[in-house]
Amino acid sequence: MEAEQDSRLKDALGNLHRAGKIAHVDPEVLKVLSSPKESLITAVPVRMDSGKLEVFRGYRVRWNDARGPTKGGIRFHPSVCLDEVSALAFWMTFKCAVADIPFGGAKGGVACNPRQLSPSELERLSRSYGRSISLVIGPDRDIPAPDVYTNTRIMGWIMEEYEHTHGGIRQPAVITGKAVAQGGSPGRDDATARGAYYLIKEMETSTHRELLSGANGPITVAIHGFGNAGQHIARLLAHDRKYRVVAVCDSRTGVFCREGVDVDRCVEVKAETGALDAERVGHGATSLEPTALLLLSVDLLVPAAIENVIHSENVGQIKARLIVELANGPVSPEADRALASRNVDVIPDILANSGGVIVSYYEWVQSRTGQWWSAEQVHERLQAKMVHAYRALFELLQRIRASPTGTASAETDGALGALTFRDAAYVLSLQRIAAAIQATGGSAFFEKRSHM
Repeated sequence: MEAEQDSRLKDALGNLHRAGKIAHVDPEVLKVLSSPKESLITAVPVRMDSGKLEVFRGYRVRWNDARGPTKGGIRFHPSVCLDEVSALAFWMTFKCAVADIPFGGAKGGVACNPRQLSPSELERLSRSYGRSISLVIGPDRDIPAPDVYTNTRIMGWIMEEYEHTHGGIRQPAVITGKAVAQGGSPGRDDATARGAYYLIKEMETSTHRELLSGANGPITVAIHGFGNAGQHIARLLAHDRKYRVVAVCDSRTGVFCREGVDVDRCVEVKAETGALDAERVGHGATSLEPTALLLLSVDLLVPAAIENVIHSENVGQIKARLIVELANGPVSPEADRALASRNVDVIPDILANSGGVIVSYYEWVQSRTGQWWSAEQVHERLQAKMVHAYRALFELLQRIRASPTGTASAETDGALGALTFRDAAYVLSLQRIAAAIQATGGSAFFEKRSHM
């Protein structure tokens, strides 16, 4: 597992240095962004129901705060370790920048299996971890949110612990992803998927009009992963008459129907049994292995589960014409380059799944100002932000591709291979972060002054 985590962080830093070569930013910026600003490893003691004391390992990493307080989720999972949290904090830094919201990136978590904890043990774990990070987080410093196996209730427990350690003063802006009754924002539950949906709708009318026109019938979709984001994107696309969701899967099994899967029934079966079952879903559905779903001949593939599901060993069998990364890092760097060579566009995670952090930003604003927006207002703002971010990214990609003597030289372009949407996303983010880092002076300024 450690080797996998090391690879994840290495891949993240590889994207940084590739973007640096394209954008020609000051090497000092790359030096700053190559290491986290702050990493916390903390013991999380919990008194179990049995009376025995267990000590779990917790983490919180703040990667960079040049553009504002850091922002990032908290996950409870057995795989959580420092490298994983660090890589995710790095990604959050760039995700916030490409979405153009005033946050840096962070991430946190506890190495545990929440499925093996009773409700009372889960509360004690959450509160213990909340106390452990209470001096690291804050409304103007670092704002956590839910992630893998955490939810609104857990965010409420952590918020309460923060308030207890800061004089008992109400601080709703310290956490996002709270319950609406505690100051959370309507529209937060499906924000990640809805942001991707708005992105796809923008691509229909702009960059991918031919592919997403529906001229030859409904646009076929396969969704790999059926957690919160996977279920919401499946519903949004299935209820859009231009799209036909032909396959969905969770980590164990999937269902397929060429005429369209009954997504609402899939959600019901998943809630009732904890798994997808083709027989229970019915309506012509047949069983499908999760790995086989990735290889289906569809117009749009949405990886919404885990990292590196599309890699060097299966990329040659990928038949999808467009990939939208709803998960973090589902396409490996090697697979990314192979797909680019076949003109298969991959819309990168740092843009495609940024809807969650955008609406978290809106929740933070509401918590700080006491202005409460309706779900419709949140959706409207989210759509505008996603469209603006995508257009800025595509315009930059066009400029890079069209100008061999501009941002990317002919020599650099040849060395790096075909420039992709991912390259443009990282370059755009890097330019914005670099501007913030160097606002108080970079090497050129100080070297010049030293000779005066």
